[in-house]
This record gives sequence, C-alpha cells and structure tokens, in this order.
Amino acid sequence: MERFGSEKINPYSDSGEKREQIEAMFDHIAPAYDFMNSAMSLGQHRRWRNRALDMLTPRLDSSPRRILDIATGTGDVAFALARRFPNTAITGLDLSEGMLRVARHRLGNTPLPGKTSIEFLQGDSLDLPFADGSFDLVTVAYGVRNFADIRRGLTEIRRVMRPGALLCVIELSVPASSLPRIGYNLYTRLIPLAGRLIAGDSDAYTYLPRSIAAAPQRDRMTSLMKECGFRAPQWKSLSLGALCIYTALA
Repeated sequence: MERFGSEKINPYSDSGEKREQIEAMFDHIAPAYDFMNSAMSLGQHRRWRNRALDMLTPRLDSSPRRILDIATGTGDVAFALARRFPNTAITGLDLSEGMLRVARHRLGNTPLPGKTSIEFLQGDSLDLPFADGSFDLVTVAYGVRNFADIRRGLTEIRRVMRPGALLCVIELSVPASSLPRIGYNLYTRLIPLAGRLIAGDSDAYTYLPRSIAAAPQRDRMTSLMKECGFRAPQWKSLSLGALCIYTALA
C-alpha cells in the first residue's frame, strides 16, 4: 500500500520511530509554539481557524454533544469550539505532554461560556482511547501530516465518529500556482532560522516545510478520506493555496 512522503520524514533523525520524535519535538518547542504560530502565519492562523469553523457549522446535522480535537496542541481550536458550542463536552487530545501543559495552563486562565467542559488528554491519534461512535464532530488542525500512518489515523478517526458526524481538517499546503509557490518557497527558507532563534530548534522548523510538501493535499487528501470510509469530502484553499480546509462526513 502507498506510503506518503510525510510518513517517512522525521524531525531529528532518519532512524527511530516518527511517533517518538514528533512527541519529543513538540515537547521541546511547546513554550514558544503559540508565538511562532503567530509569527510564521503573520497572524493568519486565527482567520484560518475561524474560516474552518464557519465552514463546518452549516454541515452539522445538529448541535454536537461531544467534540474531539485531535492534535489539540495548546488548545487553540478547542477554545474556539467552546465559544461556538457552549454546552458541548470537548476533549483535546495530543501526543505531547509539553503542549498539553500549556493548554491546561490556558484553560485555568480562560473563562468558559455556559456549561462547556474541556478536558485535555495525552494520547496517540493512531490508537484513540475512545469507544466506537463517541463523537459528533472531530477536528484536526495541523496534525494529519505528522501522523506516522495517515490511513490508519483517518480510519481510527472514522471509528470514533457516530454515523453522520463531521470531520474538519485544517492543514498547511504548498500553493498549486507557480507564482505563489515561488514566494512560498522563499518564505519557508527563513523558517528554520526563526525556529533556531526563537524556539531553539531549527530541526523542528526544517521538518515543518518538508512535511507539508510531502503530505497528501487537495484532491489526493479527499480521495484518501473516501478510501478510509468518509462521505462527501470537500476541500477549500485559502491564502493563495498555503492552507487547505477539508470537511467530510462519517
């Protein structure tokens, strides 16, 4: 079966397990992650997040009772979901305990509307610790390209979704048009330097553009979603193709 290039790329070493290296990478960069996210996207990551959540809302068949945010990181998407669905139980899951410490700190300092309950759990996206059909909505922001096995990850996500539930994936991408791609390539050459100066980890931010370029994108991603049992997958490109939002039904 086809393996995607992003599954073969590790942050630190060609040898060793991708899962372990991804966990170590995010543990290391967790204190600087939010600042780097804002700096690298020029603040656009908030607009991308909000556009994605605007897209998913009309596709929901009812207000979700349980939401799973995979690769939750420092909780950015989980908190945005809480503002939109104040009576919904939200679980944020991440491989990195370092990122979750930041998320839990933010949770302690964030007033939550209504009866919203957010919990943050450490766990592996390829082996989700939930029963079949547990969630009405699953989101994954900037996480799919870090999966060591994307098919397995998507299949596992499909397993924990109830029939008719919605998946929303936000993922960086390489612009398809030549002129934006030239600008993108020039910009990504600066990212490792910023990673070294700000986060103290140039390897992590060298891995970032490499993993983006090697991951399935656009039609290939929606085809893969179909292969993994999802219905009616769609994608929308933003920022001249530097980001894609994917939605699909379980």
